Amino acid sequence: MISRLLFLLCLRQCVGQTDIPENGPPPKPSLSAWPSTVLPTKSSVTMQCKSPIPSKHFILKKEGLVLNFVKPYNLTEETADFHITELRQNDGGHYTCEYYSKWPHDTLSQPSDTLFLLVTGYLPKPSFQAHHRGTVTAGSTVTLQCQKAASVLGPLRFALLKVGHSTPVQMRSSTGMVLDFSLQNVTARDSGKYSCVYYQAKAPHRASDPSNLLEISVIGDHLPLDPAASTFPPQLTATPHKTLDTMTEGYTMGNLIRVGVAAVIVLIMGVFLVEAWHSERMSPDKPW
Repeated sequence: MISRLLFLLCLRQCVGQTDIPENGPPPKPSLSAWPSTVLPTKSSVTMQCKSPIPSKHFILKKEGLVLNFVKPYNLTEETADFHITELRQNDGGHYTCEYYSKWPHDTLSQPSDTLFLLVTGYLPKPSFQAHHRGTVTAGSTVTLQCQKAASVLGPLRFALLKVGHSTPVQMRSSTGMVLDFSLQNVTARDSGKYSCVYYQAKAPHRASDPSNLLEISVIGDHLPLDPAASTFPPQLTATPHKTLDTMTEGYTMGNLIRVGVAAVIVLIMGVFLVEAWHSERMSPDKPW
């Protein structure tokens, strides 16, 4: 009993964990994919499972079936990487991961949230356009239209992608040929290059090639709220001559006042000096 308590104390203080469960299954891990969850065929992906507590080994599942497991190297290991190379159509689908905790006994955790992997290149690429081309003003709504190939039938889902994001920005279903993605109240953070794909809603989730990239530039975030300064780029307005004249007159008047005050002070001091000199000459105690 004492040794078990010492082991637990070591886990909490040495490893830095304060949420090791005492009853029930361990908390669920997180699952992420690098470089993205939407990748072209024959590329590679690394899925990382991360547990909140030290783990004995990790399990990667697809559609509920075990694909692989990884054993950590040491007690403090809390992550595991699963590498999938030469991606094919059948690699697309829903993935989860689990882990066996080291304490109190080999207890299987709850599964992670589902990660959906999409392998592209099996359907013709869609067309992609924006209702507002070029630059858009911050706070407005941007509508991006993705249109599938006419030859593709059946229920489909569409995904909006952004360069630099590992997961889709939006994913939606559609029974028609066209789907509109809406970006509400855009800011400078929404600037970037976008594309879209469509894929079959059911396994094996055959997906199209990505569309051509479409760049969006959001402007105006840094501008003041003054309506008079709401245009972009800010317009430089010449200062009216009357305003400049008024400013010049103000500076001149101020200088004249300062000079006048200085002259009065000098005059007063001169008067005092003359009076003192005259008094000294008229003093009866002074020999002539």
